[in-house]
Amino acid sequence: MNAPDRFELFLLGSDEKKCSEAADTRTPNSSVFTFKKEDHTLANMIRGALLKDVHITFAGYKVPHPLFADFELRIQTDGKVTPKEALVNACKSLVNDLETLSREFTKEYELRKIIDHDGSANQ
Repeated sequence: MNAPDRFELFLLGSDEKKCSEAADTRTPNSSVFTFKKEDHTLANMIRGALLKDVHITFAGYKVPHPLFADFELRIQTDGKVTPKEALVNACKSLVNDLETLSREFTKEYELRKIIDHDGSANQ
């Protein structure tokens, strides 16, 4: 079969870096970031967070090959921030959003357990 072993989709090799940056010489204030061992899930989340930034003029990604868990993220800014700074800010924003989601989900889950426990105790 042509597909790589499953562990190769998420474990980095000893010589691999998770993310690398290459300046895009075709357009000003832009870079291409290559993420290893990640897929559409992270790519689309980062792209969405980047597009909320007023300094971003373009943010998009592509997956070069469907059998390999890599994606390339192209970021172009207006020049007030670098693409790397924009990426770091977007990732920090995502982490905050996910922490809020986790906290709210846990709170609602615990409340639901209390309600369900009280309801079954009264019967």
